[in-house]
Amino acid sequence: MTSEELSLVFESLGPIALGAIVGTIPLALASFALGLVIAVLIALMRLSKIGIVSGIARVYISLVRGTPLLVQLFVIFYGLPSIGLVVDPWPSAIAAFSINVGGYAAEIVRAAILSVPKGQWEAAHVVGMSNRVALRRIILPQAARVSVPPLSNTFISLVKDTSLASLILVSELFRATQEIAAFSGEFMILYLEAALVYWVICLALSAAQNRLEKRLDRYVAH
Repeated sequence: MTSEELSLVFESLGPIALGAIVGTIPLALASFALGLVIAVLIALMRLSKIGIVSGIARVYISLVRGTPLLVQLFVIFYGLPSIGLVVDPWPSAIAAFSINVGGYAAEIVRAAILSVPKGQWEAAHVVGMSNRVALRRIILPQAARVSVPPLSNTFISLVKDTSLASLILVSELFRATQEIAAFSGEFMILYLEAALVYWVICLALSAAQNRLEKRLDRYVAH
């Protein structure tokens, strides 16, 4: 690496890191939080004994899993304006990522709920809890502990997927990298730098995930 390339790496590190702090991470957090709400709702619909409700959830999951995230993003940002619904880049990205997370995380949440022993339901009914209260106080908290590892992996994947938001002009890590690369002409070195920053972020998230799993493991029945 020449001195000019090394200098460019250090000079670009600030703007790229800033793109991660003010763009990538907030985008991932907002999308994951909303996506998790969608996932719980879809999971409960999927478990419903009402056929049409369960069917709607199945179709939603199938559509999300069966179509590329990039297509979902483009449908919202470029497709909706054709029917008179114009959505700004940031809301478009959050909507697309949330819908996608909801589809994938719904099955994780459903499996976690089903993993809770039926005796927990029975015990809740014995003390006079309704299904709704039992679900909120007994079942979902236990399911949440079980679902931490797969949901954490979903979040880490989402952080990397936010790079697609650069295609609809959202200012985030990869968008900042593209702008610097276009100006300097040093595409290889800068894209490698962006990859390294993503890797560091994911390493930090993986470490946090492992720590959280160990902390919660004592509460999960084996």
